[in-house]
Amino acid sequence: MSENETGIGEGAAKANETAPEASNEEITYHAVEKDGVVTAIWEMQGRKHLRTIDPRSRQGQDILRLYTTEHHDEAEAATS
Repeated sequence: MSENETGIGEGAAKANETAPEASNEEITYHAVEKDGVVTAIWEMQGRKHLRTIDPRSRQGQDILRLYTTEHHDEAEAATS
């Protein structure tokens, strides 16, 4: 068993070595639309897909609300 435990520990060490490099990239959200309706929200880190968020969920609604608020503020600033 100690051989397996050592193997697991080595794998965890390798994962920890690559984790800081990946965390340097910004997390972004991309809305997936079909026929003008948001069907999914993709959470991305660089080019890596982390997870899919349901736009009907509480977190999905918060993300969409934040985006539409920022987009609305930018549009108002551009017209002023």
